[in-house]
Amino acid sequence: MSATYRQHAPAKINLFLHVTGKRDDGYHLLESLVCFTEAGDVLNGELRDDGKITLAITGPMASPLSQAPAEDNLVIRAARLLQQEAQTTLGADLILDKRLPVASGIGGGSADAAATLRLLVDMWKLDLGTESLSRIALSLGADVPVCLNGKTTLMSGIGEKLNDFPELPSLPMVLINPGKPVSTPAIFKAREEDGFSDENLWDITAHYQSGAALAADLQECGNDLTLAATSILPEICDVLNALAREEGCLLARMSGSGATCFAIYDTTDQAEQAANTIASAHDDWWITPTQTLSEQASTLSNIGASFLD
Repeated sequence: MSATYRQHAPAKINLFLHVTGKRDDGYHLLESLVCFTEAGDVLNGELRDDGKITLAITGPMASPLSQAPAEDNLVIRAARLLQQEAQTTLGADLILDKRLPVASGIGGGSADAAATLRLLVDMWKLDLGTESLSRIALSLGADVPVCLNGKTTLMSGIGEKLNDFPELPSLPMVLINPGKPVSTPAIFKAREEDGFSDENLWDITAHYQSGAALAADLQECGNDLTLAATSILPEICDVLNALAREEGCLLARMSGSGATCFAIYDTTDQAEQAANTIASAHDDWWITPTQTLSEQASTLSNIGASFLD
């Protein structure tokens, strides 16, 4: 009987996101405080000894990915890069349970790629250093290194500079996507005249005992891509307004380049009530109540769990 390996690919939330510069090669420099939620995709895998890598995609958000060429999927790309780096003759049958919206600012594809690296390192019993994995992760996308890290992190540079942040209190959240994609390159192009934010505005040693205290300090920051994103997709404003109107909302903000937005609520009950109320009026939106992962839970999710079929 073969063992099945499983990895959680949690949604990545940019609590704030500042654009701090632009390199000569066109890459933008960012500074962002990133956390992860219990909501996410799930990746399962079984070992093959013939070197072949296959991918099946299931779940409520599978359709857009199923229609795209398999070679373009970040899961396949991550698996093949790792296979080449390790020079292994082993392969894998992978199944991605896609629960997060595609291209939505919460790192779905990046989280899937990071989960692939973690799963296959475990499945193939690889002894690769952090430097090798980080290099592979960054080659797959700017958000993959922070997703591989899997903890609350202050991310900077083009995604390669990661500073662990003191563990946050559990934050009840609601995530909403209006069901329409936005183009990240188009958003960066739309904000080119907006200038850049200052760096190092956030104290990476700060400890927070409550969501309210964190939200109060986050008011001093923002997401520099929001104005450009809303100019392209005005529905983002509708989402932010819906989140902010509900009782207990401490902060409502867009994550990444959108279009998914999040809100932090004072209590879990308020988050669930907000999700239910908004869903009753917007049945075409993707809406989920969740909470942030604790560092312990995130660490456990990064350990490949195997079990007999």
